[in-house]
Amino acid sequence: MVISRFISQLVSAAWAMLPAYVPNNAAVLSGGGDPIDGGRMWGDRRLLGDGKTWRGTAVGSVVGVLLAVVLNLVRDRVEARLGVSLPEFSLGGAVGLAVGAMLGDIAASFLKRRSGRERGASFPLLDQLDFVVGALGLAKLLSPVWFSRTFTPLRLVVVVVITPVLHLVTNGIAYLLGLKDEPY
Repeated sequence: MVISRFISQLVSAAWAMLPAYVPNNAAVLSGGGDPIDGGRMWGDRRLLGDGKTWRGTAVGSVVGVLLAVVLNLVRDRVEARLGVSLPEFSLGGAVGLAVGAMLGDIAASFLKRRSGRERGASFPLLDQLDFVVGALGLAKLLSPVWFSRTFTPLRLVVVVVITPVLHLVTNGIAYLLGLKDEPY
């Protein structure tokens, strides 16, 4: 019973976060373009760096929202197959998760530059949870009722625990495929 409930919460939490998990990967795949900071400096360091582009941010955001739409379309079939209750995405929730994930990653880049880290340098926990904080924060702001129904305290704990693991695994795969310059 306890293991079944845990697995159910794990699957539901991962499903709920998919529109936030995918945007940064889509941004990497869309690659290049004009940097958001336009090359501007703050003191002796770039504001964000070349890795944060308008195209990547737009593509990542759109892909995340479209993924939520697709997940809504297949939700009933997946629930029936898995025997797990899965959340449906509101438009505000989908936009909040996708755009918030991108904004969280951009904010982390800003913090990394301020702390003296160069592009690609590791910043443990910030690297793994920056987009989660942005995604959950914007989703709560744009769709508070949906957020409260979807992200129960238990699901939030599951998200915070599984996200660093998923982040490291997916980034490791992207690194091995030559899509990223660093494996974290």
